Amino acid sequence: MPLLTIENLPGAVLEVPAGATLLAALHGAGFDWMHACGGRGRCTSCRVQVRAGGACLGPLTAAEVRYQAAGRLAPDERLTCQARLPAGEVRGRVPVATQLPHQRYDG
Repeated sequence: MPLLTIENLPGAVLEVPAGATLLAALHGAGFDWMHACGGRGRCTSCRVQVRAGGACLGPLTAAEVRYQAAGRLAPDERLTCQARLPAGEVRGRVPVATQLPHQRYDG
């Protein structure tokens, strides 16, 4: 099964079920993750900085392309509500701007 690791979120090494978004996998594993628009691709609050394995993720969605073109999503970032991991392993980090105040992060 595909594997997602969030480097600065303690214990966040999880399997991503087939067809699930990264956000659904994170929530399903019990992790709290920012998503101001409810996971509909209408903001960038759920973004993740991809550190390794980005090629394993599915293609950018129309929402991600729009946000990249507008300069609101960096080339090394994906929206967890949009990105899917059909196979392989991805390592990422929660950007400081979207970290939740009640959550503990490393580094």
